[in-house]
Amino acid sequence: MIGVSDERVLAAVARVPRASFVADEYVDDADEDRPLAIGHGQTTSQPSLIAAMVACLDIGPDDTVLEVGSGYGYQTALLSLLARHVYSVEIIGDLAIHAQRNLRAFGAANVDVVVGDGSLGLPAFAPYNAIIVCAAFPDIPPPLAEQLAEHGRIVQPIGPGGFEQVMVFEKQDGVLKSLGMLTQASFVRLTGKYGHH
Repeated sequence: MIGVSDERVLAAVARVPRASFVADEYVDDADEDRPLAIGHGQTTSQPSLIAAMVACLDIGPDDTVLEVGSGYGYQTALLSLLARHVYSVEIIGDLAIHAQRNLRAFGAANVDVVVGDGSLGLPAFAPYNAIIVCAAFPDIPPPLAEQLAEHGRIVQPIGPGGFEQVMVFEKQDGVLKSLGMLTQASFVRLTGKYGHH
């Protein structure tokens, strides 16, 4: 996979069958490295991009991770193999149900999928060692910055939606510092209080 050398991430990618986390009509396309529609105007990104975003978070086995945008749970499953616990927030109830079902079938016991506004994070379980945002917004929503632990990392596509720079930030002395751009990619817009209504 392009740009991913982290052995733990590559091992997780090898263990998660993408076909188990896509809509039925796309099962035959699941092995292709391209985005697939999952309904409700949402997509699941190509695995190479997901793996690169996950790898740059540098997740350790004792870490707690917040995922904004569960989709069908593919990325959540990868995170579940890397972290101690994953909290995933999905604003579309139907997608959250799919994700819960898929993750249960996969056997991910250390995941909680919550229906809610991911732009607000999940303060009840903060702080998080890593936060991954699967939708575009011009800046990091303030609640997410607040809920990130010191030295924690956040990856988010920065832009209005459509063509973004996937940026990595680390919290240093209570402030988010940019670690640079991972790649350019196209994402749907973040919805919720800090997103697009």
